[in-house]
Amino acid sequence: MSDRPLTVELPAGPATVSTVWERPDGAWATIAVAHGAGAGYRHPFLEGLARSLVDAGIATLRFNFPYVQAGRRMPGPAAHAIETWGAVFAWLDDAAAPGPVWAAGKSYGGRMASMAAAAGTIAPAGLVYLGYPLHPPGDPSKARTAHLPDIAQRQVFIEGTNDPFIEPHDQLEAAVAACRDATLRWVDGGGHSFEVKGRRRPADEIGADIASIVVEAMRAG
Repeated sequence: MSDRPLTVELPAGPATVSTVWERPDGAWATIAVAHGAGAGYRHPFLEGLARSLVDAGIATLRFNFPYVQAGRRMPGPAAHAIETWGAVFAWLDDAAAPGPVWAAGKSYGGRMASMAAAAGTIAPAGLVYLGYPLHPPGDPSKARTAHLPDIAQRQVFIEGTNDPFIEPHDQLEAAVAACRDATLRWVDGGGHSFEVKGRRRPADEIGADIASIVVEAMRAG
């Protein structure tokens, strides 16, 4: 495991963000993982997820978006996040990351990956959304789906059945069906962070369990 700074070129000047790069011996694939809107790259869910991915032989890069690195709570412009994703993939290319390189993200981080792929800023082997935020909770009229059919790569939606960001479910199912190549995997009883009501579990343990779905999707190509 190594902490390496990553430089992102933004309109106001370069921004340096923190990363954690883990490359196990004999790695057969790589995945870059972005955090959600309210938590950085060291969130326990992401740490548990990354640990299990590395154990499965997948090189993993976690990183901060510039607004989190700067100590702000609210995300900056989407363009900044898209540029960050571009810098991440450039870094992985320079590092000769092994195997097919995927992009993944928790909620906001996954949506920003999808926008980067739709814009052609990144060209991953596939994308994994860990709780895609289809719309703000309680407001399905503001769907964040228009760009998804533009993505050529495979998209894997991992969603909790009790996630308020994807109610009603048929709206999400229609969005997935409109994609060129997409699959939907349900986590029964899971909320937006895959927590199950009445079952107290540490976030890192939940992330480790979700990793098995990610690995299965990546092996399927």
